[in-house]
Formats: sequence, structure tokens, C-alpha cells
Amino acid sequence: MNRDLGINLCRVTEAAALASAKYLGKGKKNDSDNIAVDQMRAMFNYLGINGRVVIGEGEIDEAPMLYIGEEIGDMSQDDVVDIAVDPIDGTASLANGTSNSISVIAVAPQGCLLNAPDVYMNKIATGSKAKGVIDIKKSTKENIENVAKALNKKVSDITVSVLHRPRHEKLVEEIREAGARISMVEDGDVLTAIATELSDGKIDLIMGIGGAPEGVIAAAALKCLGGDFQGVFAPSDSKQVKRCLKMGVDFDKVYTIDDLVKGDDVLFAATGITDGTFLKGVSYTKNNMAKTQSLLLRLPSGTIRYIDSVHKLNQKLDQK
Repeated sequence: MNRDLGINLCRVTEAAALASAKYLGKGKKNDSDNIAVDQMRAMFNYLGINGRVVIGEGEIDEAPMLYIGEEIGDMSQDDVVDIAVDPIDGTASLANGTSNSISVIAVAPQGCLLNAPDVYMNKIATGSKAKGVIDIKKSTKENIENVAKALNKKVSDITVSVLHRPRHEKLVEEIREAGARISMVEDGDVLTAIATELSDGKIDLIMGIGGAPEGVIAAAALKCLGGDFQGVFAPSDSKQVKRCLKMGVDFDKVYTIDDLVKGDDVLFAATGITDGTFLKGVSYTKNNMAKTQSLLLRLPSGTIRYIDSVHKLNQKLDQK
């Protein structure tokens, strides 16, 4: 893929972040998500790619734009790419005015991103220094001890990030019994997974059940960073089971990072909407200007770029 595509992907996530950040703390999850989708889809028109959405806002009958299977860009281009999008990862965080809400995109050559159904997935992830030591089939205690050994840390210094949900009560008990620390997050498990590599030791491991599409996006970022990810599909009801069967999910399979993201050509871009573990959120300044901070990752180079941008919003409106 063209390496210049990465900068343009940041333009897409910036557009979604700038529009949706206006809803900070207003409790309007649907409104913020709708405008983020609108802005993200509009910006895709400026990218010279032949893309197909494999992770998006839902099936064609559920989403008017960025639906699974939607073709985006210039269909005359020879190189076809898979696109995984989440215009707002952390809609509840944005609605409540709390941390860790981002706009995010991952892109890879056609057939390289798993077309995951919108169901639950049991996940475990860690950064590059503990790559190869996690095993979702092993106990919580074993995984924590193995990560601690790989990081040359005491178990009592290991921090495990867990989504604050009733379904994780048993997991939380197991982490506490193992002696590790817990960082509860209300929303936004993509950013939290990336934090296992980029938070300077604040997060060492993520565990628990979250969305499978977010798992694929997180795996794309961690693959660029040299980290590790495993997931097992965990549908919660008959509808989710049917969706999985329709898309060929193997319920007994442990999906590794290389199952979720094949090959070694991946681009990942994210822009902070609210302040998070390692990305600043959108801030609106005087004279109708705004600041954003984005993260751009690229495999195979392993390049990590933080992009701080100042946007003159009046001029952006004039360009539409």
C-alpha cells in the first residue's frame, strides 16, 4: 500500500473527531455517532483507494453508510484494500464526558482483515515485550504471572485493564486473587489494548469480553506495534450465534493476531475525541479553531507517529 495513505487516513479520523467532539458530555450517543459516520464517509471520497468495508457500522440493512461490504473510493484502482472503521470507539465515554473516546481506522490489503460479526469476543492482549507468553486458554493467574515474568515485574506491579461490566465480576475476583492491579475502564477497549504498548507501563494486559469488531481493529494496531492479541468468539444470544454461523465463525478456535490481521502490510490511524491514556482529545480554541492529536502506525516499518494538528474550522467549512 502507498505509505502516503496513512496521512490521509488521519484526515478521515480527524474529521470524525472534530464533528463528534461537539457532543462531549451531552448524553447524545446516537447524534454524535451519526455525525461522525457522516464526516468519516465524506472524507473517504478524497482518498485514492479502492476499498471495501469489512468492519463497519453494521449490515447494509442496519446502516446507511460505512456498512459491511460497502465499496469506498476509486474502483478503478488496482490495489483493493480492506477497511475497518469505528467512527467513535467509546460513544458512552463521549456522551458522559469521560476519557478514552477515539475515532479509528485500520486498512490492509484485500483479504487480510477478518470480517468479524458484531458479537462479543473474549480477549486478551499485551504489548511487544510480552509477545508470545499470553494464552487465552490458560488461567487468569497463569497469564498474569507469565506477563510479569516477561516484563521483569512483580505480579503486584502488573496492571490489568478490564471493561467495567457485570459480566466481569468473576474475572475481577481472579485478578485480585492473583495479586495484580486493576484499571477499570467504562468504554473504549481499542485504545486500552493499544495502551499495553504505548502507556509507558500504566497498562500491561487487557482481559475480558468486548466487541469482536473492536478486537480486529485493536489487533491491527498491536500488530503494527509488535504486540500480541488472542480472541475467542463468545456470542451472548441466539441472534449472535446465527450471525457467527452466517460468517463462518469457528467457536472452538483461538483467533490469534495473525488470524485477525494477515500479512505484514497494515495501516492504523486514530484521533482522540476525549482525553485518554496516551491521546489528547479535541480542544476548541479561540477564533473558531480546534486542536487534535492523532496516532499513525504502519507495518512493516513499525513507524509510530503522533500528529498534533491545528484546524481552522471556518476554512474547512468553506472547502465543503
